This record gives sequence, structure tokens and C-alpha cells, in this order.
Amino acid sequence: MAKPFFRLQKFLRRTQFLLFFLTAAYLMTGSLLLLQRARVGLPPGPRAPGPLQALPVAAVALGVGLLDSRALHDPRVSPELLLGVDVLRGPLARPRPGPRWLRSRNSELRQLRRRWFHHFKGDPQGPPALGPEAPRPAASSQGTYMGCFSDDGQERTLKGAVFFDLRKMTVSHCQNACAERSYVYAGLEAGAECYCGNRLPAMSMGPEECNHECKGEKSSVCGGVGRLSVYRVEQLQPGSRKRRTVTYRGCFRLLENVTHAFPDSLVQANVTVETCSGFCSQKEFPLAILRGWECYCAYPTPQFNLRDAVDSSLCGQESEAQRLAEYCEVYQTPVQDTRCTDRRFLPTKSKVFVALSSFPGAGNTWARHLIEHATGFYTGSYYFDGTLYNKGFKGEKDHWRSRRTICVKTHESGRREIEMFDSAILLIRNPYRSLVAEFNRKCAGHLGYAADRNWKSKEWPDFVNSYASWWSSHVLDWLKYGKRLLVVHYEQLRRSLVPTLREMVAFLNVSVSEERLLCVENNKEGSFRRRGRRPHDLEPFTPAMKDLINGYIRTVDRALRDHNWAGLPREYVPR
Repeated sequence: MAKPFFRLQKFLRRTQFLLFFLTAAYLMTGSLLLLQRARVGLPPGPRAPGPLQALPVAAVALGVGLLDSRALHDPRVSPELLLGVDVLRGPLARPRPGPRWLRSRNSELRQLRRRWFHHFKGDPQGPPALGPEAPRPAASSQGTYMGCFSDDGQERTLKGAVFFDLRKMTVSHCQNACAERSYVYAGLEAGAECYCGNRLPAMSMGPEECNHECKGEKSSVCGGVGRLSVYRVEQLQPGSRKRRTVTYRGCFRLLENVTHAFPDSLVQANVTVETCSGFCSQKEFPLAILRGWECYCAYPTPQFNLRDAVDSSLCGQESEAQRLAEYCEVYQTPVQDTRCTDRRFLPTKSKVFVALSSFPGAGNTWARHLIEHATGFYTGSYYFDGTLYNKGFKGEKDHWRSRRTICVKTHESGRREIEMFDSAILLIRNPYRSLVAEFNRKCAGHLGYAADRNWKSKEWPDFVNSYASWWSSHVLDWLKYGKRLLVVHYEQLRRSLVPTLREMVAFLNVSVSEERLLCVENNKEGSFRRRGRRPHDLEPFTPAMKDLINGYIRTVDRALRDHNWAGLPREYVPR
């Protein structure tokens, strides 16, 4: 009996070894085929390795499903490796078509988390993808190429109108953005970043230092790592938007000693609003102050904060009389208040892991804009949204568990996801407004409006029925499982921005000057105003929808009071 058993055992061992050998051979063959396919169609000559050529064997194994899917969210796995994984996956791994709000909430959030990898095909901080020839200044640009400059210093010279575009950045695109804001110089860095200003950087570099191609314009130079390709903006390109104009901010009482209160001034006969605004824009001041023949340039300060406007008729006197008066007209120039535009990652990993939690459509992106400019540190995100990265949210590309950001955006509401954070700012917005904002985003992106056909179709009632209860459960879960909370109402942040933002910054344990907070107030809108035509129907909610939402409002209001927070504003329920 022992002999047949021994033969069977020996056969099974050989079979196991044979299966292992065949599996290994299959994986190696598949890896070689994938790498060979990546090389097909490449022109001759030197070329930097593409994303597939540089993939390690582990990435290939993950691509064919041998590694656990949890590696997608492992902080030890680099974004470049995960990008390669997404390229390797076939159509079967992609989400099924159909309205997203008809799927489960967790499924949608997982798709949001992975969306970032489909947006990016390269890293602006990585090595340049050079062709056989080095990139050259764009010949099609209407501006003048000024040269290559260093951008390694602590104080950036070109620090206005910062934005990124990892797929379509061109020299003309950057020039137009700077020209619209009345800037003189446009600087491009790392192939995808655009900066504007009215002064050239101090340190000039050799042309070989700017060796990155523009992401959307091959063979054109777009700076390098810590290097700016600077162009002088001559005029707007045909078809671009018009230059931004000055905005009247009101009539104000002048300070006692204006020559010491305001940094720069211009005095000339018959000075106009255009002359004063142009002079202050060239000096990169956001405010142009006009009194008779006198023009002053300034920033908002605690002594001159634009909150105490007086009757405009007090500024309507004759020029000679007004020159001696104590009132002035204040105009907002097209240039940006740059005192709060510098941002960076935390110098050391944060010991307190903070969430910026909200229901979708509650103003989380706008709150991140305010926090980043107030603190000077990037915010992170649980979902990696490439559109927001291009808008300047550099923390989008950082792993959400890196602890290099001041706080992390999240819409999660499960107990496990909540308890991962040490504290949280819980942002709450009127559910009627939140639902409309999120439906607009789903149908038309971050800055668009849903079309009339979307509101009149079955999509809208299905969306309300699915998402209204989520608005309630999101707040209830964070009140129940959150360890340390600061509850902020979106409407309160809108009405009383500086005091509310000061409270949020203190919760994040960051000390901020009053001037920086005033700079944030001066730039409070950022780039997040929706464009296009609003829908005709201003009341998309039926009586049945209102009854459903009002019930959730009462539930959340009672829960907030039970946890010793102020209840919801009365305006949440339509009356």
C-alpha cells in the first residue's frame, strides 16, 4: 500500500513543479510581448523610455491581475507604476456605461479615485521626453522669447495666474492667459506649468537648461525642472478671450497719510481710470485708488480693507474739489493679489491627519482654494482629479496618505474611512444647492451648467432620490464617528469669509498674518465660477422632492444640536 502512495506523491510533486514552470514562462512571454508592443512605431534615433518600456516586472504582474487590487491605494506604490497598470488594463477593466448616480455610492467613489490615472500620461517633474532634436522656442507664438531663467529661489518672480495643463499646455495658451490678466511676461516650466508676471526673473540660465517640450506642442521649449522659458506677451492671439477689465469696488474714506499708506502713486493732470489701472497693473498691485489727479496703488490691508464703503455720491465731486477731499474711488485691477499665491508641501510629515469632508457639491474645491492660499500649503485629495490638478491643486497628484498636505478632501462617509483621520473640518451646505451643484458637475464638469434636456429627463429625479439620503447620512456618520470636528457651513463662509477662515486655519494649527487673509478675500473666487447659460427652470424640485429633502434637513438639524453644535441655518428649508 505504501508503494502506490509514494508513486502518487512523487507524481503530484512533479505536476506542481511543472505548473509553476509553465506559469512563470507564460508571465515572462506576456511581459516580453507587452514591452515589444510598446516599441512598435517609434522613430529611429535616441528617445527617452516611454511609460511601458520603463515598467518593472511587478507592474506587468499587477497588470495581468496577479497582485492584489489593494496595491492601487498602497502609499509605497508609486504613481508612475500605477499609471503603467492603467495603460496595461484592457477594456474589461473600465467602468460600465450609464448614469453614474444609478450605481452604488462606493462604486462611484472608487471610479473617482482611479480617474486621475486616465488623465495623466506623464509627470512634469520627471525627465524630459526629448526627441532627436532639442526643443526650440515656439515659432508660432506672437510673443518674444526672452530666454531661460532659474526658478529655484524662495521668492518666485512670476507668481501670478498659476495653472497647469499636463496634456495640452502650449506657449500660446500660457501667453493668452497672462495677456488676459494684463501681465507682460509668461513663463513656462516643466512642460506643463504656466506663470505670469511683470518683472523678469533675476538669474538667467543657458538655453540647454530649458529642455522640456510643451505637453501640447512638440519641439517647443517649455522650461525644465526649476527652469522657466519666459516670453514677453505682445498681444492676445486671435480667438482668445478679451482682456479682463477693471472692477469698481466702491467709494472709501482715504487714510490720513496717503503717501505712507500706499506703496506707489502717480500724479498727473486729467488722470483717468484706465491710466491709473494700467499704471498699477504694471506695478502688480491689485487695487487702483483714484482721487482727482492722484492715482495710488495698494493692497488691501487691515487699515484699508474694503469692508467700509461709503455712499458713492461722496466721490462724485469735481476733480479739483475731490483732490482736497477725504474720499476716493477704488478699482480692482486685472492682476492678481500675489501675496498669498505661493504654496508648497509641508516641510515635514503632519502628525495630525486632517480631513476636509463634505457631501459632493458642497463647495469642497472652493474651500480648498481658500485654505491653500491662507496657509500657503497644498491640500490633498482622496480621489486624484486631473482637472483640479490642472487648475493649480498640485496636491492632487500626491498620495492622499503621504501627510505632506495640510488636509485631505474626502466625500467618504463609512466608519472605517472616517476613523482613519485624526480630525476633520466638516463642510455642510444647503442640500438644495448641493444637489444642483453636483448635478451640474456630473453633466457639465466643474465650471459648466447642465443642459435643459438633463433637467427634464429621468436623470434628475433618479439623481435626487439617490443622493438626497447621502447628504443626510454623510453628516450623521461624521458626527457619530469623527474624532475631532469643526463644523463649517458653506453659507457662513460666504457671508463672513475672513472670520470663518481664521477659525479654520486655527483648527489646522497654522498661524497666518492678517494681510494674507485679506489677500485671500481679494482672490476669494479663484477660477471656480461656472460659465455658460444657466437653465431656464430655477426651481427644479417637485413638491415630492421637497418633502423628501426637508425630512433629511430636520434629521441633520436635530443631530447637530444633540452634538452641541448650532443647528442648520433656517434658510435650508424653503419657505
